[in-house]
Amino acid sequence: MKSAPEVPTMAAAVGQQLSEEQIIDSVRLCFQNLITLQGEHKNVLEGLESTLVAVKDVEGGNHVIEEKAKCVKSQKAQLDIAVQDAQFLVELKKYIDTLEAEKVKLRAQVKRLLQENTWLREELALTQQKLQSSEQNVAQLESDKQQLEFMNQLKKYDLGENAEGGPNASDAGSIKSAADTANDLGFPDDSEDSALLSASGTGQMAASHGGGYEIPPRLRTLHNLVIQYASQGRYEVAVPLCKQALEDLEKNSGHNHPDVATMLNILALVYRDQNKYKEAAHLLNDALEIRKATLGPHHPAVAATLNNLAVLYGKRGKYKEAEPLCKEALEIREKVYGKDHPDVAKQLNNLALLCQNQNKFDEVEKFYKRALQIYEGKFGPDDANVTKTKNHLASAYLKQGKYKEAEVLYKEILTRAHERETGSSTPENKPIWQVAEEREEKGRSSSSAASSSAMPIPPSDLNAWHKVAKTDR
Repeated sequence: MKSAPEVPTMAAAVGQQLSEEQIIDSVRLCFQNLITLQGEHKNVLEGLESTLVAVKDVEGGNHVIEEKAKCVKSQKAQLDIAVQDAQFLVELKKYIDTLEAEKVKLRAQVKRLLQENTWLREELALTQQKLQSSEQNVAQLESDKQQLEFMNQLKKYDLGENAEGGPNASDAGSIKSAADTANDLGFPDDSEDSALLSASGTGQMAASHGGGYEIPPRLRTLHNLVIQYASQGRYEVAVPLCKQALEDLEKNSGHNHPDVATMLNILALVYRDQNKYKEAAHLLNDALEIRKATLGPHHPAVAATLNNLAVLYGKRGKYKEAEPLCKEALEIREKVYGKDHPDVAKQLNNLALLCQNQNKFDEVEKFYKRALQIYEGKFGPDDANVTKTKNHLASAYLKQGKYKEAEVLYKEILTRAHERETGSSTPENKPIWQVAEEREEKGRSSSSAASSSAMPIPPSDLNAWHKVAKTDR
Protein backbone atom coordinates (compact mmCIF):
# COMPACT_ATOMS: atom_id res chain seq x y z
CA MET A 1 0.00 0.00 0.00
CA LYS A 2 1.48 3.28 -1.10
CA SER A 3 1.89 6.01 1.47
CA ALA A 4 0.37 9.44 0.86
CA PRO A 5 2.72 11.93 -0.78
CA GLU A 6 4.44 14.16 1.75
CA VAL A 7 3.54 17.80 1.77
CA PRO A 8 6.69 19.92 1.39
CA THR A 9 7.43 22.07 4.39
CA MET A 10 8.13 25.78 4.16
CA ALA A 11 11.82 25.10 4.58
CA ALA A 12 11.84 22.55 1.75
CA ALA A 13 9.80 24.93 -0.39
CA VAL A 14 12.54 27.54 -0.39
CA GLY A 15 14.49 27.53 -3.64
CA GLN A 16 12.00 25.47 -5.69
CA GLN A 17 8.90 26.35 -7.74
CA LEU A 18 5.68 25.12 -6.09
CA SER A 19 2.12 24.99 -7.36
CA GLU A 20 -0.72 26.89 -5.74
CA GLU A 21 -2.11 23.75 -4.09
CA GLN A 22 1.32 22.82 -2.67
CA ILE A 23 1.73 26.29 -1.22
CA ILE A 24 -1.70 26.11 0.43
CA ASP A 25 -0.99 22.63 1.78
CA SER A 26 2.34 23.90 3.18
CA VAL A 27 0.57 26.80 4.87
CA ARG A 28 -2.00 24.46 6.41
CA LEU A 29 0.79 22.10 7.62
CA CYS A 30 2.67 25.04 9.13
CA PHE A 31 -0.57 26.17 10.75
CA GLN A 32 -1.01 22.78 12.42
CA ASN A 33 2.66 22.71 13.52
CA LEU A 34 2.36 26.18 15.00
CA ILE A 35 -0.73 25.14 16.94
CA THR A 36 1.20 22.12 18.26
CA LEU A 37 4.17 24.29 19.30
CA GLN A 38 1.79 26.74 20.88
CA GLY A 39 0.35 23.96 23.01
CA GLU A 40 3.79 22.66 23.99
CA HIS A 41 4.97 26.14 25.02
CA LYS A 42 1.81 26.55 27.04
CA ASN A 43 2.49 23.30 28.90
CA VAL A 44 6.15 24.23 29.50
CA LEU A 45 5.13 27.66 30.76
CA GLU A 46 2.61 26.16 33.16
CA GLY A 47 5.29 23.74 34.44
CA LEU A 48 7.78 26.56 35.01
CA GLU A 49 5.20 28.64 36.83
CA SER A 50 4.35 25.72 39.13
CA THR A 51 8.08 25.14 39.75
CA LEU A 52 8.49 28.83 40.65
CA VAL A 53 5.81 28.44 43.27
CA ALA A 54 7.52 25.33 44.70
CA VAL A 55 11.07 26.79 44.91
CA LYS A 56 10.29 30.40 45.73
CA ASP A 57 12.21 30.10 49.03
CA VAL A 58 15.35 28.55 47.48
CA GLU A 59 18.14 31.01 46.77
CA GLY A 60 19.60 31.16 43.25
CA GLY A 61 17.33 28.55 41.62
CA ASN A 62 14.39 30.93 41.57
CA HIS A 63 16.24 33.41 39.32
CA VAL A 64 17.09 30.80 36.67
CA ILE A 65 13.54 29.51 36.45
CA GLU A 66 12.21 33.07 36.09
CA GLU A 67 14.54 33.70 33.15
CA LYS A 68 13.36 30.50 31.48
CA ALA A 69 9.70 31.46 32.07
CA LYS A 70 10.28 34.88 30.46
CA CYS A 71 11.93 33.26 27.46
CA VAL A 72 9.06 30.79 27.03
CA LYS A 73 6.49 33.58 27.38
CA SER A 74 8.25 35.60 24.65
CA GLN A 75 8.36 32.60 22.32
CA LYS A 76 4.71 31.79 23.06
CA ALA A 77 3.68 35.38 22.19
CA GLN A 78 5.51 35.09 18.86
CA LEU A 79 3.82 31.73 18.25
CA ASP A 80 0.41 33.33 18.93
CA ILE A 81 1.11 35.97 16.28
CA ALA A 82 2.31 33.33 13.84
CA VAL A 83 -0.83 31.23 14.40
CA GLN A 84 -3.06 34.27 13.73
CA ASP A 85 -1.13 35.03 10.53
CA ALA A 86 -1.42 31.43 9.34
CA GLN A 87 -5.13 31.39 10.13
CA PHE A 88 -5.55 34.63 8.20
CA LEU A 89 -3.85 33.05 5.17
CA VAL A 90 -6.20 30.04 5.31
CA GLU A 91 -9.30 32.28 5.54
CA LEU A 92 -7.91 34.45 2.74
CA LYS A 93 -7.65 31.35 0.56
CA LYS A 94 -11.32 30.51 1.23
CA TYR A 95 -12.33 34.05 0.31
CA ILE A 96 -10.27 33.93 -2.90
CA ASP A 97 -11.92 30.61 -3.83
CA THR A 98 -15.34 32.21 -3.32
CA LEU A 99 -14.37 35.14 -5.52
CA GLU A 100 -13.14 32.76 -8.21
CA ALA A 101 -16.47 30.88 -8.16
CA GLU A 102 -18.38 34.16 -8.51
CA LYS A 103 -16.03 35.14 -11.34
CA VAL A 104 -16.76 31.91 -13.20
CA LYS A 105 -20.50 32.42 -12.70
CA LEU A 106 -20.32 36.00 -13.98
CA ARG A 107 -18.33 34.86 -17.01
CA ALA A 108 -21.04 32.32 -17.81
CA GLN A 109 -23.71 35.03 -17.52
CA VAL A 110 -21.72 37.36 -19.75
CA LYS A 111 -21.32 34.59 -22.32
CA ARG A 112 -25.06 33.92 -22.29
CA LEU A 113 -25.84 37.64 -22.65
CA LEU A 114 -23.41 37.89 -25.56
CA GLN A 115 -25.17 34.99 -27.25
CA GLU A 116 -28.56 36.61 -26.71
CA ASN A 117 -27.21 39.91 -27.99
CA THR A 118 -25.81 38.22 -31.10
CA TRP A 119 -29.13 36.54 -31.76
CA LEU A 120 -31.04 39.81 -31.32
CA ARG A 121 -28.64 41.60 -33.68
CA GLU A 122 -29.16 38.90 -36.30
CA GLU A 123 -32.93 39.06 -35.87
CA LEU A 124 -32.83 42.85 -36.05
CA ALA A 125 -30.72 42.80 -39.21
CA LEU A 126 -33.08 40.31 -40.84
CA THR A 127 -36.11 42.32 -39.76
CA GLN A 128 -34.58 45.54 -41.11
CA GLN A 129 -33.94 43.87 -44.45
CA LYS A 130 -37.52 42.66 -44.62
CA LEU A 131 -38.73 46.10 -43.55
CA GLN A 132 -36.77 47.80 -46.31
CA SER A 133 -38.18 45.34 -48.82
CA SER A 134 -41.71 45.94 -47.51
CA GLU A 135 -41.27 49.71 -47.64
CA GLN A 136 -40.13 49.43 -51.25
CA ASN A 137 -43.17 47.31 -52.06
CA VAL A 138 -45.46 49.81 -50.32
CA ALA A 139 -43.90 52.70 -52.22
CA GLN A 140 -44.40 50.82 -55.48
CA LEU A 141 -48.01 50.05 -54.56
CA GLU A 142 -48.64 53.68 -53.68
CA SER A 143 -47.27 54.73 -57.06
CA ASP A 144 -49.46 52.15 -58.82
CA LYS A 145 -52.47 53.28 -56.81
CA GLN A 146 -51.95 56.94 -57.77
CA GLN A 147 -51.62 55.98 -61.40
CA LEU A 148 -54.81 53.90 -61.28
CA GLU A 149 -56.69 56.73 -59.57
CA PHE A 150 -55.52 59.13 -62.27
CA MET A 151 -56.63 56.73 -65.00
CA ASN A 152 -59.97 56.28 -63.22
CA GLN A 153 -60.50 60.05 -63.19
CA LEU A 154 -59.76 60.16 -66.91
CA LYS A 155 -62.37 57.45 -67.50
CA LYS A 156 -64.93 59.44 -65.51
CA TYR A 157 -64.34 62.50 -67.67
CA ASP A 158 -64.54 60.34 -70.79
CA LEU A 159 -67.91 59.00 -69.61
CA GLY A 160 -69.17 62.49 -68.78
CA GLU A 161 -69.34 61.93 -64.99
CA ASN A 162 -68.48 64.73 -62.60
CA ALA A 163 -65.75 64.49 -59.95
CA GLU A 164 -68.28 64.64 -57.11
CA GLY A 165 -69.97 61.36 -57.97
CA GLY A 166 -70.33 58.57 -55.39
CA PRO A 167 -68.17 55.49 -55.23
CA ASN A 168 -68.37 52.98 -58.01
CA ALA A 169 -69.96 49.58 -57.67
CA SER A 170 -66.72 47.75 -56.97
CA ASP A 171 -65.88 50.09 -54.13
CA ALA A 172 -69.36 49.87 -52.64
CA GLY A 173 -69.27 46.10 -52.75
CA SER A 174 -66.01 45.99 -50.83
CA ILE A 175 -67.21 48.19 -47.94
CA LYS A 176 -68.59 46.37 -44.90
CA SER A 177 -70.15 48.00 -41.89
CA ALA A 178 -69.14 47.24 -38.33
CA ALA A 179 -72.42 45.40 -37.82
CA ASP A 180 -71.73 43.12 -40.80
CA THR A 181 -68.29 42.36 -39.42
CA ALA A 182 -69.73 41.49 -36.02
CA ASN A 183 -72.34 39.22 -37.61
CA ASP A 184 -69.65 37.48 -39.64
CA LEU A 185 -67.84 36.69 -36.39
CA GLY A 186 -70.99 35.24 -34.86
CA PHE A 187 -71.61 37.96 -32.25
CA PRO A 188 -74.65 40.24 -32.20
CA ASP A 189 -73.75 43.78 -33.17
CA ASP A 190 -75.77 45.33 -30.34
CA SER A 191 -74.08 43.42 -27.50
CA GLU A 192 -71.20 45.05 -25.65
CA ASP A 193 -70.78 41.85 -23.62
CA SER A 194 -69.24 40.18 -26.63
CA ALA A 195 -66.24 42.48 -26.34
CA LEU A 196 -64.89 40.36 -23.51
CA LEU A 197 -64.72 37.26 -25.69
CA SER A 198 -63.88 38.95 -28.98
CA ALA A 199 -61.20 41.25 -27.56
CA SER A 200 -58.12 42.17 -29.55
CA GLY A 201 -55.66 39.33 -29.81
CA THR A 202 -52.68 41.50 -28.99
CA GLY A 203 -54.07 42.25 -25.57
CA GLN A 204 -54.55 38.58 -24.75
CA MET A 205 -51.26 37.35 -26.22
CA ALA A 206 -49.32 38.43 -23.15
CA ALA A 207 -51.90 37.00 -20.75
CA SER A 208 -51.89 33.63 -22.48
CA HIS A 209 -48.33 32.88 -21.37
CA GLY A 210 -48.43 33.88 -17.74
CA GLY A 211 -50.16 30.75 -16.42
CA GLY A 212 -47.30 29.03 -14.69
CA TYR A 213 -45.08 28.18 -17.68
CA GLU A 214 -41.88 30.22 -17.68
CA ILE A 215 -41.09 31.39 -21.19
CA PRO A 216 -37.36 31.40 -22.07
CA PRO A 217 -35.79 34.88 -22.47
CA ARG A 218 -35.41 34.42 -26.23
CA LEU A 219 -39.10 33.62 -26.72
CA ARG A 220 -40.11 36.42 -24.36
CA THR A 221 -38.13 38.93 -26.43
CA LEU A 222 -39.59 37.55 -29.65
CA HIS A 223 -43.06 37.65 -28.12
CA ASN A 224 -42.70 41.37 -27.34
CA LEU A 225 -41.55 42.07 -30.91
CA VAL A 226 -44.51 40.18 -32.35
CA ILE A 227 -46.92 42.09 -30.09
CA GLN A 228 -45.44 45.38 -31.29
CA TYR A 229 -45.70 44.47 -34.96
CA ALA A 230 -49.19 42.96 -34.60
CA SER A 231 -50.51 46.00 -32.73
CA GLN A 232 -49.31 48.14 -35.65
CA GLY A 233 -50.98 45.82 -38.15
CA ARG A 234 -47.62 44.85 -39.66
CA TYR A 235 -48.40 41.18 -40.06
CA GLU A 236 -46.06 40.89 -43.03
CA VAL A 237 -43.24 41.23 -40.47
CA ALA A 238 -44.81 39.44 -37.48
CA VAL A 239 -45.82 36.25 -39.30
CA PRO A 240 -42.42 35.49 -40.96
CA LEU A 241 -40.70 36.28 -37.67
CA CYS A 242 -42.87 33.70 -35.86
CA LYS A 243 -42.41 31.09 -38.60
CA GLN A 244 -38.63 31.47 -38.62
CA ALA A 245 -38.46 31.15 -34.82
CA LEU A 246 -40.77 28.12 -34.95
CA GLU A 247 -38.56 26.46 -37.56
CA ASP A 248 -35.44 27.07 -35.45
CA LEU A 249 -37.08 25.68 -32.32
CA GLU A 250 -38.30 22.53 -34.06
CA LYS A 251 -34.83 21.99 -35.54
CA ASN A 252 -33.04 22.40 -32.19
CA SER A 253 -35.55 20.98 -29.68
CA GLY A 254 -37.89 18.82 -31.73
CA HIS A 255 -41.57 19.36 -32.42
CA ASN A 256 -42.82 18.01 -29.08
CA HIS A 257 -41.29 20.67 -26.84
CA PRO A 258 -43.03 23.27 -24.59
CA ASP A 259 -41.17 26.13 -26.35
CA VAL A 260 -42.56 24.96 -29.68
CA ALA A 261 -46.06 24.99 -28.17
CA THR A 262 -45.51 28.53 -26.94
CA MET A 263 -44.44 29.65 -30.40
CA LEU A 264 -47.44 27.90 -31.98
CA ASN A 265 -49.69 29.75 -29.53
CA ILE A 266 -48.18 33.12 -30.47
CA LEU A 267 -48.50 32.47 -34.22
CA ALA A 268 -52.09 31.26 -33.76
CA LEU A 269 -53.09 34.51 -32.07
CA VAL A 270 -51.49 36.52 -34.88
CA TYR A 271 -53.51 34.49 -37.39
CA ARG A 272 -56.63 35.09 -35.31
CA ASP A 273 -56.08 38.84 -35.57
CA GLN A 274 -55.97 38.40 -39.36
CA ASN A 275 -59.27 36.44 -39.28
CA LYS A 276 -57.46 33.28 -40.43
CA TYR A 277 -59.48 31.12 -38.06
CA LYS A 278 -58.80 27.70 -39.61
CA GLU A 279 -55.03 28.16 -39.48
CA ALA A 280 -55.27 29.51 -35.91
CA ALA A 281 -57.42 26.58 -34.76
CA HIS A 282 -55.01 24.06 -36.26
CA LEU A 283 -52.03 25.66 -34.49
CA LEU A 284 -53.82 25.93 -31.14
CA ASN A 285 -54.89 22.28 -31.24
CA ASP A 286 -51.31 21.29 -32.01
CA ALA A 287 -50.02 23.44 -29.14
CA LEU A 288 -52.63 21.93 -26.82
CA GLU A 289 -51.51 18.38 -27.58
CA ILE A 290 -47.83 19.27 -27.01
CA ARG A 291 -48.49 21.03 -23.71
CA LYS A 292 -50.67 18.22 -22.39
CA ALA A 293 -48.02 15.65 -23.32
CA THR A 294 -45.03 17.59 -21.94
CA LEU A 295 -46.45 19.67 -19.07
CA GLY A 296 -49.35 17.48 -17.99
CA PRO A 297 -53.11 17.90 -18.47
CA HIS A 298 -53.51 20.15 -15.41
CA HIS A 299 -50.80 22.74 -16.12
CA PRO A 300 -51.76 26.46 -16.27
CA ALA A 301 -50.27 26.71 -19.78
CA VAL A 302 -52.77 24.06 -20.90
CA ALA A 303 -55.57 26.20 -19.44
CA ALA A 304 -54.27 29.23 -21.34
CA THR A 305 -54.32 27.33 -24.65
CA LEU A 306 -57.81 25.95 -23.94
CA ASN A 307 -59.03 29.48 -23.25
CA ASN A 308 -57.49 30.81 -26.47
CA LEU A 309 -59.13 27.99 -28.43
CA ALA A 310 -62.49 28.71 -26.77
CA VAL A 311 -62.19 32.41 -27.65
CA LEU A 312 -61.42 31.46 -31.25
CA TYR A 313 -64.48 29.23 -31.49
CA GLY A 314 -66.56 31.97 -29.87
CA LYS A 315 -65.49 34.46 -32.54
CA ARG A 316 -66.64 31.95 -35.15
CA GLY A 317 -70.02 31.46 -33.43
CA LYS A 318 -69.24 27.86 -32.38
CA TYR A 319 -70.42 28.33 -28.81
CA LYS A 320 -71.24 24.68 -28.15
CA GLU A 321 -67.69 23.65 -29.11
CA ALA A 322 -66.21 26.52 -27.08
CA GLU A 323 -68.13 25.88 -23.85
CA PRO A 324 -66.50 22.54 -22.83
CA LEU A 325 -63.05 23.98 -23.58
CA CYS A 326 -63.77 26.98 -21.39
CA LYS A 327 -65.06 24.74 -18.58
CA GLU A 328 -61.95 22.56 -18.78
CA ALA A 329 -59.76 25.66 -18.54
CA LEU A 330 -61.81 26.78 -15.52
CA GLU A 331 -61.28 23.45 -13.76
CA ILE A 332 -57.52 23.62 -14.30
CA ARG A 333 -57.26 27.20 -13.01
CA GLU A 334 -59.35 26.30 -9.93
CA LYS A 335 -57.16 23.31 -9.22
CA VAL A 336 -53.88 25.21 -9.65
CA TYR A 337 -54.71 28.68 -8.27
CA GLY A 338 -57.66 28.01 -6.00
CA LYS A 339 -61.31 28.95 -6.48
CA ASP A 340 -60.86 32.60 -5.40
CA HIS A 341 -58.11 33.63 -7.85
CA PRO A 342 -58.62 36.56 -10.31
CA ASP A 343 -57.73 34.29 -13.25
CA VAL A 344 -60.61 32.05 -12.21
CA ALA A 345 -62.92 35.08 -12.26
CA LYS A 346 -61.67 35.97 -15.74
CA GLN A 347 -62.43 32.46 -16.93
CA LEU A 348 -65.89 32.64 -15.33
CA ASN A 349 -66.60 35.81 -17.31
CA ASN A 350 -65.67 34.09 -20.57
CA LEU A 351 -67.82 31.08 -19.69
CA ALA A 352 -70.76 33.31 -18.76
CA LEU A 353 -70.56 35.06 -22.12
CA LEU A 354 -70.57 31.74 -23.98
CA CYS A 355 -73.63 30.63 -22.01
CA GLN A 356 -75.33 33.95 -22.67
CA ASN A 357 -74.91 33.49 -26.41
CA GLN A 358 -76.71 30.14 -25.98
CA ASN A 359 -79.49 31.68 -23.81
CA LYS A 360 -78.44 29.68 -20.74
CA PHE A 361 -79.26 32.55 -18.43
CA ASP A 362 -79.36 30.53 -15.19
CA GLU A 363 -75.72 29.58 -15.68
CA VAL A 364 -74.91 33.12 -16.84
CA GLU A 365 -76.12 34.60 -13.55
CA LYS A 366 -74.28 31.95 -11.53
CA PHE A 367 -70.95 32.53 -13.28
CA TYR A 368 -71.16 36.35 -13.25
CA LYS A 369 -72.12 36.43 -9.56
CA ARG A 370 -69.25 34.16 -8.63
CA ALA A 371 -66.77 36.24 -10.68
CA LEU A 372 -68.15 39.38 -9.02
CA GLN A 373 -67.63 37.85 -5.57
CA ILE A 374 -64.01 36.98 -6.39
CA TYR A 375 -63.17 40.44 -7.75
CA GLU A 376 -64.80 42.25 -4.83
CA GLY A 377 -63.01 40.01 -2.33
CA LYS A 378 -59.61 40.52 -3.96
CA PHE A 379 -59.68 44.12 -5.16
CA GLY A 380 -62.59 45.84 -3.41
CA PRO A 381 -65.84 47.30 -4.76
CA ASP A 382 -64.16 50.10 -6.75
CA ASP A 383 -62.08 47.88 -9.01
CA ALA A 384 -62.62 48.19 -12.76
CA ASN A 385 -63.22 44.44 -13.05
CA VAL A 386 -66.05 44.70 -10.53
CA THR A 387 -67.69 47.47 -12.56
CA LYS A 388 -67.36 45.56 -15.83
CA THR A 389 -68.73 42.35 -14.36
CA LYS A 390 -71.70 44.19 -12.85
CA ASN A 391 -72.32 45.78 -16.23
CA HIS A 392 -72.27 42.36 -17.95
CA LEU A 393 -74.64 40.91 -15.35
CA ALA A 394 -77.02 43.86 -15.70
CA SER A 395 -77.03 43.40 -19.48
CA ALA A 396 -77.91 39.72 -18.98
CA TYR A 397 -80.78 40.75 -16.70
CA LEU A 398 -82.09 43.12 -19.37
CA LYS A 399 -82.12 40.36 -21.98
CA GLN A 400 -84.21 38.22 -19.59
CA GLY A 401 -86.60 41.05 -18.83
CA LYS A 402 -85.44 41.30 -15.20
CA TYR A 403 -85.53 45.07 -15.20
CA LYS A 404 -85.56 45.58 -11.42
CA GLU A 405 -82.41 43.50 -10.91
CA ALA A 406 -80.71 45.33 -13.79
CA GLU A 407 -81.78 48.69 -12.35
CA VAL A 408 -80.22 47.87 -8.96
CA LEU A 409 -76.86 47.00 -10.57
CA TYR A 410 -76.81 50.06 -12.83
CA LYS A 411 -77.60 52.29 -9.85
CA GLU A 412 -74.72 50.70 -7.91
CA ILE A 413 -72.35 51.30 -10.82
CA LEU A 414 -73.39 54.94 -11.19
CA THR A 415 -73.25 55.56 -7.43
CA ARG A 416 -69.75 54.12 -7.06
CA ALA A 417 -68.55 56.09 -10.09
CA HIS A 418 -70.13 59.27 -8.72
CA GLU A 419 -68.47 58.80 -5.32
CA ARG A 420 -65.06 58.13 -6.91
CA GLU A 421 -65.27 61.32 -8.97
CA THR A 422 -67.06 63.79 -6.66
CA GLY A 423 -66.93 62.30 -3.16
CA SER A 424 -69.55 60.77 -0.90
CA SER A 425 -73.22 61.16 -1.80
CA THR A 426 -75.01 63.93 0.12
CA PRO A 427 -78.30 65.79 -0.34
CA GLU A 428 -76.30 68.45 -2.21
CA ASN A 429 -74.13 65.93 -4.10
CA LYS A 430 -76.46 63.27 -5.51
CA PRO A 431 -75.76 60.66 -8.18
CA ILE A 432 -77.28 61.37 -11.56
CA TRP A 433 -79.88 58.63 -11.27
CA GLN A 434 -81.25 60.18 -8.04
CA VAL A 435 -81.44 63.55 -9.75
CA ALA A 436 -83.34 61.97 -12.66
CA GLU A 437 -85.78 60.16 -10.33
CA GLU A 438 -86.47 63.34 -8.36
CA ARG A 439 -87.17 65.24 -11.57
CA GLU A 440 -89.49 62.49 -12.74
CA GLU A 441 -91.32 62.53 -9.39
CA LYS A 442 -91.67 66.31 -9.51
CA GLY A 443 -92.99 66.06 -13.05
CA ARG A 444 -95.70 63.61 -11.96
CA SER A 445 -96.84 65.72 -9.02
CA SER A 446 -96.79 68.98 -10.92
CA SER A 447 -100.13 70.39 -12.16
CA SER A 448 -98.59 71.24 -15.49
CA ALA A 449 -96.92 68.09 -16.88
CA ALA A 450 -95.94 69.79 -20.10
CA SER A 451 -94.10 72.64 -18.46
CA SER A 452 -92.32 70.35 -16.04
CA SER A 453 -91.26 67.94 -18.79
CA ALA A 454 -89.84 70.82 -20.79
CA MET A 455 -87.73 72.05 -17.88
CA PRO A 456 -84.08 72.06 -19.05
CA ILE A 457 -81.36 70.33 -17.04
CA PRO A 458 -78.90 72.82 -15.53
CA PRO A 459 -75.37 72.77 -16.93
CA SER A 460 -74.03 71.61 -13.54
CA ASP A 461 -76.09 68.40 -13.76
CA LEU A 462 -74.91 67.78 -17.30
CA ASN A 463 -71.32 68.12 -16.20
CA ALA A 464 -71.94 65.68 -13.34
CA TRP A 465 -73.35 63.15 -15.82
CA HIS A 466 -70.28 63.58 -18.01
CA LYS A 467 -68.11 62.64 -15.03
CA VAL A 468 -70.02 59.64 -13.72
CA ALA A 469 -70.53 58.19 -17.19
CA LYS A 470 -66.83 57.17 -17.36
CA THR A 471 -67.36 53.82 -15.71
CA ASP A 472 -65.73 51.52 -18.25
CA ARG A 473 -62.03 52.25 -17.67
